[in-house]
Amino acid sequence: MSDPRLLRARQILSRVKRVYVVMSSKGGVGKSTVATLLALYASSTNLPSGLLDLDFVNPSTHIILGLSAESIKYREEKGIIPHRTGLLNYFTIVTYTRDLPLALRGDSARSALREILSIINWGSLELLFIDTPPGISDEHLDLLYSLRGVIKPIIIATPSKLAWHSVLKLISILRDAGYSEIYFIENMGNGELEYAAKNSGVTYLGNIPFTKHIELSIGNIEKLLQLDVKTHINRILEKLTAT
Repeated sequence: MSDPRLLRARQILSRVKRVYVVMSSKGGVGKSTVATLLALYASSTNLPSGLLDLDFVNPSTHIILGLSAESIKYREEKGIIPHRTGLLNYFTIVTYTRDLPLALRGDSARSALREILSIINWGSLELLFIDTPPGISDEHLDLLYSLRGVIKPIIIATPSKLAWHSVLKLISILRDAGYSEIYFIENMGNGELEYAAKNSGVTYLGNIPFTKHIELSIGNIEKLLQLDVKTHINRILEKLTAT
């Protein structure tokens, strides 16, 4: 670990009780929505919680929260203090890109990721959810290998054979990277993947059924906190905070 930013990132994240990296093997499974809802619901129960959007090309968590790039404000105090929306600590790169895609590749993307992880001062949170782009890239691998022992992965997938086939590949990559504790959430499903998840050796946290109310509530925090699937979200959070 020759890059001092990685050491700094580990020090910062080590002060957070639980850090979960939310991942998906493919796009379109509602990963960012689930990550945002988990962080939002955790903060609504007075748990000091955070949400970090690490998608440089297509960040969307600010849209889910109803925040414009201009409304998100950071301040500096031993690093960058995240934006507060209600009780949620939040960081996204759209503040600097003005919601334009940041098409970084290779070393540039890896350097940007390390820089962000090393300068955000999260303080002593109970929970931090890191939303990552779909799939597996060099940046994902850099994150997984450099922060092993500090972060835990959560895989999001929908109940389809194609989605599960790619999930198995992601599980294999995570195990090769040294992660024995892997969590799984079935989104827009009714438990169809529970047996398959448990049979593959990952921890099935639960399912979030499909509901049109999520789409209708995007951008409105009050409505998001009153979803008809909030019981499912809270059950998943109970399992995550019990680990």
